[in-house]
Amino acid sequence: MINNPRNLLWMLPLLLFATSPLWQPSVSAFLAPRGGYNPKLAQPQDESPMQNFVMDSVAITMTTNGMEEWQIDAERAYTGEQDHEIEMEQVSAMYIGTEKEPINIESRKGTYLIDKRHLVLTDHVKVVKPTQNQVMLSERLEYDDASKMLVSPGKVFIQAPDMKLNAGRMDYDFSTEGFDFTNRVKVNL
Repeated sequence: MINNPRNLLWMLPLLLFATSPLWQPSVSAFLAPRGGYNPKLAQPQDESPMQNFVMDSVAITMTTNGMEEWQIDAERAYTGEQDHEIEMEQVSAMYIGTEKEPINIESRKGTYLIDKRHLVLTDHVKVVKPTQNQVMLSERLEYDDASKMLVSPGKVFIQAPDMKLNAGRMDYDFSTEGFDFTNRVKVNL
């Protein structure tokens, strides 16, 4: 018999070695990596040249033929889901061109597509023409700088001193200053 308990310590590794054929297959199966080998994962991925960013207090200026037309300010801006896309929060856009009357636009969210020069404003959009005392409310507003079109695909509400207008889709052409409304236009004079 073993009189010294210290000698029992040497028996434990011997016992593990002797019983290893019983427990080794299940332990090695448990520790084996799951799934197959994918050689594409072993190769380094090409990094996109665009880098992610988050900025506070951002100002974007849109120009046409060297003339400043729009000043877009946002409390916060960050990269979008696609390349050349900027997502914005608490957006304020102002028409600062000299050819037309001033226009101020506010919204909670916005997206600016850099390569298309396309501005999309969403979530409580408010358009104000201060010289005519007009206010327009919508949930979505899109401005395409190439065609100079301002489009609200959803319902719009316009209020002026002597008029209230409810309509569906609205198209506003900056070059002709003409409106086009669809889907049951209702005007109160």
